[in-house]
Amino acid sequence: MSANTKTLKVALLGAGNVGSQVARILLTDASALAARTGARLELVGIAVRNVDAPREVEIPRELFTTDASALIRKADIVIELMGGLEPARTLILEAIEHGATVVTGNKALLAVDGPTLYEKADAAGVQLSYEAAVAGAIPILRPITDSLAGDKITRVMGIVNGTTNFILDAMDSTGAEFADALAEATRLGYAEADPTADVEGHDAAAKGAILASLAFHTRFALEDVHCEGITGVSAGDIAAAKEAGYVIKLLAIAEKISVPTGGQNNDDGGTFTTGVSVRVHPTLIPREHPLGAVRGAYNAVFVEAESAGELMFYGRGAGGSPTASAVMGDVVSAARRLVLGGPGRSDSTIEVLPVLGIDAVKTRYYIGMDAADQPGVLSKISALFAENGVSIETMRQTVHRERDASENGSAASAELRIVTHRASEAALAATVEAINGLDIINSVTSVLRVEGV
Repeated sequence: MSANTKTLKVALLGAGNVGSQVARILLTDASALAARTGARLELVGIAVRNVDAPREVEIPRELFTTDASALIRKADIVIELMGGLEPARTLILEAIEHGATVVTGNKALLAVDGPTLYEKADAAGVQLSYEAAVAGAIPILRPITDSLAGDKITRVMGIVNGTTNFILDAMDSTGAEFADALAEATRLGYAEADPTADVEGHDAAAKGAILASLAFHTRFALEDVHCEGITGVSAGDIAAAKEAGYVIKLLAIAEKISVPTGGQNNDDGGTFTTGVSVRVHPTLIPREHPLGAVRGAYNAVFVEAESAGELMFYGRGAGGSPTASAVMGDVVSAARRLVLGGPGRSDSTIEVLPVLGIDAVKTRYYIGMDAADQPGVLSKISALFAENGVSIETMRQTVHRERDASENGSAASAELRIVTHRASEAALAATVEAINGLDIINSVTSVLRVEGV
């Protein structure tokens, strides 16, 4: 290596599971990184809350400091892996003001306040990179921003939370109920002691906002994402989906759609508004679909583009080493830019598409209900669907509880499982409300969307 090789000073904020692995790579792979970037990457310090806390990776103690602000002022590249909103947000803004390139994996912060951070970085002419914020080691953000920059993405569907995919896969494989599958995920370390962010869909929603922002060149925040978790998915839903050839996954979906302007219908020749819907919810998807085959705690993102067609990105979505790989990809890219000179790369926000709520979405639906097993039930239900403009694709009936009419005078009850053709959320809501009003219906047990057909 030449004596004139440039040195770039790197500050690391956080030394948890991912941060420790990033420090290990910077310290042990220094020569290889220099060859790839054209510069020495010198780790000048690691900001932590407790310098004496035990860590899985052996790191020289003299690198640790509790003064993050002082460390930032020394750095050309700041890697933020602290997580949470504060002090991460304040420290990233300090780094941007200092003129440092910032690499972060903080999906929660980007989902809540990403637009502010992007604008500050653009104004300062520095780069803000965050490949590790979505889907761990899977290289998805750079392909969207670089490889597909000349194409038009129409839809992104992703399994972006490994915990929920492990739970749903276990339910599908073993027939377990949600609580039992969650307990197993916790025992194996896939689920946190408090799994709320995962099982209620919040983690996936944060990643969905980031994916949508890049795919559609419009800045989306967490509040723009419709979010439903998997706690209501039952073993019965899983079994019925399997019988019909589907598997249930928690999907983050971002898609560009057109809706009539001013309440016009599609047949009156009126104008349309194009916007983006971002949603997270449990979804039935055909077992033969590429996303249907994603097992365990793995992640996958399925992209549909006008020219490229359908693309699939698959890999480990979490863990110290896989996520550190994504972080270091951003670091190497940023270091190369600093060596060559030039402004920071923008997040390519060139459109301002409106956010469309879940009501604007049209898709297929799966509806489960518990009904009386008596003549005329199916015809009454079919008539209600037709009255509300929802067409039934398939209907399955299973008698699951027989009663002796001679003893209590009650009839048997049955499970009905219905999959519809494409319909609007409004039509579906009206249909479910009408069904609930029938005296032959004991309860509507589940309403799930169907994608990938």
